[in-house]
Amino acid sequence: MPTMTAAQRRALAKAEFDSYLATCASRQVLDRLADKWVTLVLCALGDNGSPMRYSEIARRIAGVSQKMLTQTLRTLERDGLITRTVTPTVPVTVDYALTGLGGSLLEIVRQLKDWSDTHVHLIIGARSDFDARQN
Repeated sequence: MPTMTAAQRRALAKAEFDSYLATCASRQVLDRLADKWVTLVLCALGDNGSPMRYSEIARRIAGVSQKMLTQTLRTLERDGLITRTVTPTVPVTVDYALTGLGGSLLEIVRQLKDWSDTHVHLIIGARSDFDARQN
């Protein structure tokens, strides 16, 4: 293996994906996945097991605004995690489904959602204890 200069090693490190580096592209992915609406949309599509219409997703995810759901679906489609299929009917039918890439992420985000559902009471208790100590 040839010897590298310090500058060459730094250039090589920048070229690799390392989320701890400020300029790493994988941070954009982490940022996207940290969004609650992304987690809930992916789980809703995965739980359904078949394509869903926009209105079905909106009904499943209480509290999501039309604007937020539309933005989330667009970014997930752009990232290759879901597909959007338009069927020329009257009115037009639009279905959303997980892609293979989205399906590979589903189990991870589902575990995060399930962990949140299971442990929310502990988090609420910890917040109350913390707030009581601050006063």
